[in-house]
Amino acid sequence: MTPSALSTIKTLGRQVKQYKKPSLLTPLFVTLEVVMEVLIPYVTAAIIDRGITAGDISQVLFYGAIMVALALMSLLFGVLAGKFAATASTGFAANLRDAMFANIQTFSFSNIDKFSTAGLVTRMTTDVTNVQNAYQMCTRIAVRAPLTLLCSMFMCFFINAQISVVFLGALVLLALALALLISRVSRIFKQVFEKYDDLNASVQENVSAIRVVKAFVREGYENGKFSKAAVNLCNLFVKAESIMALNSPIMMLVVYGCIIAISWFGAHFIVAGTLTTGELTSLFSYVMSTLMSLMMLSMIFVMLTMSIASGKRIAEVLEEKPDLTDPQAPATQVKDGSIDFCNVSFSYYKNSEKPTLRDIELHIHSGETIGVIGGTGCGKSTLVSLISRLYDVDSGSVSVGGLDVRRYDMEALRNQVAVVLQKNVLFTGTILDNLRWGKEDATEEECRQACVAACADEFIQRLPEGYHTRIEQGGANVSGGQKQRLCIARALLKAPKVLILDDSTSAVDTATDAKIRRAFRQHIPGVTKIIISQRVSSVQDADRILVMDDGAVSGFDTHEGLLKSSDIYREIYETQQGGSGDFDEASLADGKDGE
Repeated sequence: MTPSALSTIKTLGRQVKQYKKPSLLTPLFVTLEVVMEVLIPYVTAAIIDRGITAGDISQVLFYGAIMVALALMSLLFGVLAGKFAATASTGFAANLRDAMFANIQTFSFSNIDKFSTAGLVTRMTTDVTNVQNAYQMCTRIAVRAPLTLLCSMFMCFFINAQISVVFLGALVLLALALALLISRVSRIFKQVFEKYDDLNASVQENVSAIRVVKAFVREGYENGKFSKAAVNLCNLFVKAESIMALNSPIMMLVVYGCIIAISWFGAHFIVAGTLTTGELTSLFSYVMSTLMSLMMLSMIFVMLTMSIASGKRIAEVLEEKPDLTDPQAPATQVKDGSIDFCNVSFSYYKNSEKPTLRDIELHIHSGETIGVIGGTGCGKSTLVSLISRLYDVDSGSVSVGGLDVRRYDMEALRNQVAVVLQKNVLFTGTILDNLRWGKEDATEEECRQACVAACADEFIQRLPEGYHTRIEQGGANVSGGQKQRLCIARALLKAPKVLILDDSTSAVDTATDAKIRRAFRQHIPGVTKIIISQRVSSVQDADRILVMDDGAVSGFDTHEGLLKSSDIYREIYETQQGGSGDFDEASLADGKDGE
């Protein structure tokens, strides 16, 4: 649900934090700057009337010195206001980004799906920049403009109340015009940021999949898709700016109208002797200050219109509550690697007619090696994601170490349930840096032992810099099989009680796959190992094999037992023994596999 304007202000206001002092000092110095500026035209009138008109040079020098002092003080206060405004706004923006990022780290997959990755990137970049600019404007220009307007109006009425009535008509006219423009353009800016999400999504998807794009020669299609998103964004901006462009001619019409009116009435008052030349000159200065303040106010309204849309999008992220939370007094120790699924059903979408998993009843002993096999979309990845509580079950329960996973501290649980995904991710840095994601203070020898167990040491030793070899972004300079083995080693460094390999040896050859499984038996015999694979050869030596079909358990037995009791397993085995290696034909479902 989109937060209200008041709720948005409260949510964003909490992030000012340590920048409250510069946020308060900025309007203070702006006020002093405006007071100095407003006094200058009044002193100018005194120079003209008491010095130049009277022919008294001493008065010219006296009031001239006062004017210089006022100008220098105004300059000083303006510099200080600018400094504090910049400090407050940039610090506020940094706090917003930190708070958003910290909250995103608590999100479950369903929370992230709600916003989309591209949408979150837009909110942390474009939207925060808009709010930063608006905050700086609010602490400085939004104080300066109305204050200058009020002070100038006061001075005008102080000098000549009759002429000053002209301002009131101008203010009413401008207020109506601005209200009409802003009401029309605010709806457009809301659409603009949605189009920014589409644009970022196009860039992100293209760059991350650039090899696929080039392999299929789809550069032209991707260019067209990006151009479409860019044109949509451009059209909305043109529409919004076309409406706001009316602001300037309306302002100019009011400015010139006021000058003409004041000149007309001022001339009559001077002839009548009720107004001096110096006072008329100062009136012109105050008129220009007033109308410039109105121009600044119109700019503020435009910026605020944009930033309100951005602020609401930021507040949505800050106010989003993670679907998965730690319980009161959570357990922090996982006793062992036993796993129990008790009548578990699960669906990604709450109103889904057909659950992704249904009536799962499994009991796995600590230290067992369990193979999981089945066709694409049968729910293999979804099943294991419930063990580390990446999602919560709809009904039933999942227990690890004899305790429901919902009773654990999630960080403690996930430290003891290591998951190696099929889509492995490596980060920019050395091989050691990536391995130490599993254990921050791991020594190089500990990292090497983990790599030996994952059969990664053999290729690392052949690299020019060994374990200090730099990994490029996304692991672009290592092969798929090497990346998988590094990710397995990284998981082993956590010394988990449960190790889940979600088709994470798919990119290695069968000989290396066999070596990894053999190393597991030697190095981590007491760890519960769950191996999801598309190959029977990867799971047939497991203690037991789980056969999944259409979100349900089709069989759970040894390799020999399943060959006798499970038609699906036997068909998979015979298909692969026949040489095709593709058993998806045996799948009866084509649903989501929780990848």
